[in-house]
Amino acid sequence: MAVQSRRPRQALAIAGVLALALGATACSGESESGLDPDSPECAPYSSYQGHDGESVSIYASIRDKEADLLRESWSQFEDCTGIEIDYEGSGEFEAQLQVRVDGGNPPDIAFIPQPGLLARFAEAGKLKPMPADLKTIADANYPADWLRYATVGGQAYGTPLGANVKSFVWYSPKAFAEKGYQVPTTWGELIALSDKIAAAGQKPWCVGLESGEATGWPATDWIEDLVLRTQTPEFYDQWTTHGVPFNDPRVVNAVDEAGRILKNPKYVNGGYGDVKSLTTTAFQEGGLPILQGQCWLHRQANFYANYLPEGTKVGPDGDIYAFYLPTLDPSKGKPVLGGGEFTVAFTDTPAVQAVRRYLASGEYANARAKLGNWISPNNKLDVNNVTQEVDKLSMQVLLDKSAVFRFDGSDLMPAAVGAGTFWKGMVDWVNGKDTKSTLDFIEGSWPK
Repeated sequence: MAVQSRRPRQALAIAGVLALALGATACSGESESGLDPDSPECAPYSSYQGHDGESVSIYASIRDKEADLLRESWSQFEDCTGIEIDYEGSGEFEAQLQVRVDGGNPPDIAFIPQPGLLARFAEAGKLKPMPADLKTIADANYPADWLRYATVGGQAYGTPLGANVKSFVWYSPKAFAEKGYQVPTTWGELIALSDKIAAAGQKPWCVGLESGEATGWPATDWIEDLVLRTQTPEFYDQWTTHGVPFNDPRVVNAVDEAGRILKNPKYVNGGYGDVKSLTTTAFQEGGLPILQGQCWLHRQANFYANYLPEGTKVGPDGDIYAFYLPTLDPSKGKPVLGGGEFTVAFTDTPAVQAVRRYLASGEYANARAKLGNWISPNNKLDVNNVTQEVDKLSMQVLLDKSAVFRFDGSDLMPAAVGAGTFWKGMVDWVNGKDTKSTLDFIEGSWPK
């Protein structure tokens, strides 16, 4: 909730000096941070001022290095407006957000990556609709398709924040060059390469599915990518909205195709163990064996760069890089699975509204992009500010006219399925449950 800021300010030991300092601040019109709101560096934030001393809480699933970059991205906004942004990232975000909302203690703002979860809160009357001024900014800065994901019952509730491209395979360019391996351009070539590596006595794939209460979500990405690669985009849309049953035979085929890799003891889990080690290996650590020569391939989104060790060189001539996850039939187009977060609000104080407007602005998108490891569907983002190599590759994929983009399926589904039985079902499936029983279980959980 928005409350008066409790941010610790630098104290002076002598009370008289403190009084003089506070008096000088009051006369100069400076914010509590010490920056003059009228200074040139604060000019971009003039429309957000007038809330000095207020605190706005933000809750999300973004942690570790990504969370540090988030805090850095809005630090000057805080300094120039005097608004304290109290950010908290959690590995149990989806479950704990519901607990906080039900308990009457929601955050002011949340970054929700699942449109299905967003819809549940909106339908329950928990979210604050987008104010008219924010709606104007959103319509000018984002594609209509993205805004549609955060619109419920004709009412707009959220704006996109970051975006990601999930249809990537990470690998070591140096190791490939040393062995004479070529980056595969078809699914058949990918399987043939995996067989070749396995025949040499190595595990080609490394995978991490553990993510606290969200364990299993990386496996759902595999399934979604395979549904997109074995069926049409229209079928994918029907599947995510339950226009076809979750256990449709065509979905069974896609899951079995993913199983050729994920449940193959000759393929996984390089650097960690057998097939069952997938569910106990943290997703943040899933691809690290590539850097140690213990693994060759790791399917994960562009944001995986945030979890690489300090000093790792990412690029086509670096320690690690990524290539597009091949499709089965390139003549049918280039399916791209992606996702992102949506900024929504549970309170609507003026300070909260100011933060929401800023996060939807071009100024914020460019400030965050300059820090690296981030892309956005914000059309005010200058691609020249995207400096990280895999992010440049991601922008190329997103802007490719032959690409057919679809949002993460589990995020589109009702939260009880997408962030519930689908995650759990994939863990059971990897641990030995057969495909039909797994999909029947998920189908049976779909809300009536």
